Amino acid sequence: MTGVRCMLMRGGTSKGAYFLAEDLPADPAARDDLLLRIMGTPDPRQIDGLGGAQPVTSKVAIISAATEPGHDIDYLFLQLGVEEATVSDRQTCGNLLAGVGQFAAERGLVPAGPERTTVRVRLLNTGTIAVSTFATPGGEVDYGGDTAISGVPGTAAPVELDFTETEGSVCGSLLPTGHVRDDVGGIAVSCVDNGMPVVVALAEDLGVTGYEDVDELADPALAQRIDALRIEAGKLMGLGDVSGSSVPKTTLVAAPRDGGAICTRTFIPVKPHPSIGVLGGVSVVTALLLDGAVGRDLLRAPADGEPVQIEHPSGKLAVGIEFDTSVTPPRIRRSTVIRTARKLFDGTVFPRP
Repeated sequence: MTGVRCMLMRGGTSKGAYFLAEDLPADPAARDDLLLRIMGTPDPRQIDGLGGAQPVTSKVAIISAATEPGHDIDYLFLQLGVEEATVSDRQTCGNLLAGVGQFAAERGLVPAGPERTTVRVRLLNTGTIAVSTFATPGGEVDYGGDTAISGVPGTAAPVELDFTETEGSVCGSLLPTGHVRDDVGGIAVSCVDNGMPVVVALAEDLGVTGYEDVDELADPALAQRIDALRIEAGKLMGLGDVSGSSVPKTTLVAAPRDGGAICTRTFIPVKPHPSIGVLGGVSVVTALLLDGAVGRDLLRAPADGEPVQIEHPSGKLAVGIEFDTSVTPPRIRRSTVIRTARKLFDGTVFPRP
């Protein structure tokens, strides 16, 4: 049996298989078939592969050296289905991004600095650039540290992720519908793309409180309402028929109740997310900072310069958004989040025949 060189990593609150592009078939169809067999899809348990039986653990990162100036490496994200044999490149993943720079350093694509290393990453799914900074004492990647993130037990080394020029990275504009607020089937929504297309709606308008745990949200009737909402919103956002796509994401918001700025419940695309995605969180915070947006009146905005703490089922995510107010309307100058990552194994994975 022929194996494939692979590194399994936890990136943020996700887990995925990381590959060098050169270790996978160049033909996308052959590549996707191989990855489905590696992940164990289709199977609700993914028992015969690396997948962890949920979308946040059925992910792949493919990394290669940069082919153009201005950045160090290229990163392609693929979302693999669990029960269905699907492979989507219509979105990127900010959680797996938290491990991309370290993977590149470990594979020798970038030199590790004596204390810290900064890697400019081109996100091939969106064409945008992210900057990842992480610890490399003595020129070696160090995953140990005292930074805790919600949804992950224990602590690890911090990874600073800076995003620039992410407005409209998928849809072409920050407000893909041309409005801060739209009506979709009688439900008020704000559709924003600041690195991830997201549909923001009030939890109460979808018949929930927004404080349910993940299991309580796994309701077929709610899933149908979420899917109908995002399919119609997807058309308004210029994404066409999104019935078979993982974007846009849907995030329901409610008033915060645990010291944060807003309470969120996110779906990917209709299954409840155990936390919230990095770029999804960036887009949600961006939406809530816009006058007139759905949920704006629920936001407990922090002091100037402080990050917005998003409450989610596993805890909180801190997101910093810096606006450029020298132009009208204001533009997003940069977005920042702190994540952690950890190498789980490095070796050879053997796909299902």
